Amino acid sequence: MSTTALDPITFEVIRNKLSAITEEQATTLKNVSGSPVVTEATDFNVGIYLGDGSVVTMGPQVLFHSGSMASVVRNIIADCEENPGIAEGDMFVLNDPYKGALHQMDVTFVAPVFAEGRRVAWVGACAHQIDVGGMNFGSWSLAARGIQEEAMLLPGIKLVEGGEIRADLWSMLMGMTRMPTTVGLDFKAMIAANNVAAGRLTELFERYGLDTVLEVMAHELDHSERELRQVLSTLPDGVFRAVDWIEHDGHENRLYEFRLTVTKTGDALDFDFTGTSEQAPGFINCTYSGLVAGVFTALLPTLAPNLRWNEGLLRPVSITAPQGTVANATWPAPVSSATVSAVWVVTNVAFGALSRLVTTAPEVARHGAGVTKGSMSVMVLSGLYPDGDPYGNFLLDSTAGGGGAYRDHDGLTASGDFCVPRPAIANVESHEADGQILFLYRGIVPDSSGPGRQRGGSTVGLALTPHGTDQLQAMLIGHGVEVPNSAGIFGGMEGSCNRNELLHRVDGVSPVGRVHSAADHATWTGERETMNAKPGFFTLRRGDVVSYSFQGGGGYGDPIDREPAQVAQDVATRQVGRETAADIYGVVLDDALAVDDAATDARRAAIRAERLGSAPALATGSADSEDGRCLTPDLRVAADGHVRCTCGHDLGAGADWKRSAHRRTVPARAHGPLLRLHEELELREYVCPGCARLLESNVARVGAADLITSELR
Repeated sequence: MSTTALDPITFEVIRNKLSAITEEQATTLKNVSGSPVVTEATDFNVGIYLGDGSVVTMGPQVLFHSGSMASVVRNIIADCEENPGIAEGDMFVLNDPYKGALHQMDVTFVAPVFAEGRRVAWVGACAHQIDVGGMNFGSWSLAARGIQEEAMLLPGIKLVEGGEIRADLWSMLMGMTRMPTTVGLDFKAMIAANNVAAGRLTELFERYGLDTVLEVMAHELDHSERELRQVLSTLPDGVFRAVDWIEHDGHENRLYEFRLTVTKTGDALDFDFTGTSEQAPGFINCTYSGLVAGVFTALLPTLAPNLRWNEGLLRPVSITAPQGTVANATWPAPVSSATVSAVWVVTNVAFGALSRLVTTAPEVARHGAGVTKGSMSVMVLSGLYPDGDPYGNFLLDSTAGGGGAYRDHDGLTASGDFCVPRPAIANVESHEADGQILFLYRGIVPDSSGPGRQRGGSTVGLALTPHGTDQLQAMLIGHGVEVPNSAGIFGGMEGSCNRNELLHRVDGVSPVGRVHSAADHATWTGERETMNAKPGFFTLRRGDVVSYSFQGGGGYGDPIDREPAQVAQDVATRQVGRETAADIYGVVLDDALAVDDAATDARRAAIRAERLGSAPALATGSADSEDGRCLTPDLRVAADGHVRCTCGHDLGAGADWKRSAHRRTVPARAHGPLLRLHEELELREYVCPGCARLLESNVARVGAADLITSELR
């Protein structure tokens, strides 16, 4: 039956039933799993796929997984079709990043669905595992120089055959993890989730007819493709660029550059990562599947927030990525931290470039924003319970970073990550009930939001200490300690950097009741150690304190354009400090935290004069802001090809308006007290020479050419 012959009600029933099956898949997985990574932090995803692996439905959990699942299915078809064969009742497990996984801890189970004697679809589930073997607990292999050193590597193993788990393979896999009870329960949870989804899909075939359901599934992809192409057709053609970095590869503090050029032509997009650094000797790389996952994650909320999320959205997209780079590594480069390293930064640059694209059209401009928490920190703890059983915990509290600011509202505080539409972190009590740790604080970090006309969201920091044990082994990795990855946009400034600290114990002194926030660190009587982006493994002894905070969200627009009353409210709620209010926002408050209007006007005038070296000649926004095509909220391209600020100042013809802007290099602290810069980076401001508005803020490699971020054709 053709979808054109289906009545609209039946069509909607089938398409929504497919989504309901995916929801039931997720519920089953969470109900069976015993791991807080799944049950509380929701680090998993599920979905339904066509017979060729194309994504039909996906859960709203971790979007990275959904972007890579099609590659998982296709590789299993290619590798297993003839030997060992793919039959009804089989289920395959895969975690090989060179076969579609993101990193080895993200283990995927996929099952073929048969009807009328033929394979017609697949269902799948993927969840992060607390440990899959290798040289270190947690399988984050900081010291690895090749993938063989990192963890068990499953290229597509038939673990379930004819509906029965193969005992020999099960024993082998459980023997390679340090947490067989937890991992085994997660594996069975994914098997159960797939069985539920396959059963519900079979019921749907039987009720509405196989051909009808398959046609609806195919139509869903076609519809999403058409809708995205329609959106793209309404946007001007152009080129949009972004650059970001990862510091430290696990071996040394080298800087790795991610360079992206997005070209929009007609109803198609090309993502070109040419210029990205060569692959690293350490574990920060991602494979092509991770690259696609990062692009897909950035595309969904910017260009397709109201569309059905499936693989049809990737059809208008082409990706150019030279092999052997940190964003498209070749075998056997280590990749065990890919999700929190290269994939994360791919998302940053893709979102940054797409935000500039959508801003050129008023219909979708609201979807452009500063970068949300541009880095991720991973804390893994291990030790022994009092009875001698192994203790292990993977903290995903760093999900609670700051959200990027939008043109019409501030970024969300403790927003969750961009790749997790339904964010959640475990309650402090849940962590403590599991034993061995005690939280001293977990709270909002003042001055962590990226300043802007709309400011980014504030982030979270925490501190914990061993409890009920003499010591724990800890591992902390991430990036963004010396790179402010949460880039602001259109004059918005960068969100705070990560901060990692270790307070060494003082004999006879307990940190309980002494450390309530990061402000108390300075009064600690013992040694206080500031750690780099990848401190790796260290021992936490009774009385030691480990503290880490995450990046805030990037700002949107010039901070001195923010309403003074909003800044006063930010100070009153301890989101922004009084010094930051005066130094960056130009807002002066009295002792009652009320705005001093005269002093604020004078302070903002002084900031404008400081930017230019003299008082500006033009008033901000004095010209017709609707004249010409929109390049940014403050810049328009006139009919003569000249770029003009909304104040009327002419920045010259051609795309490189920055050559006519007032360019200055400022220290990291000029954009916030919690920013730090790697020795190879600098912070640049581009100011309108007419009105002194901050048009753009960029982190750049020292000596590098200015980046042309937006170009209309």
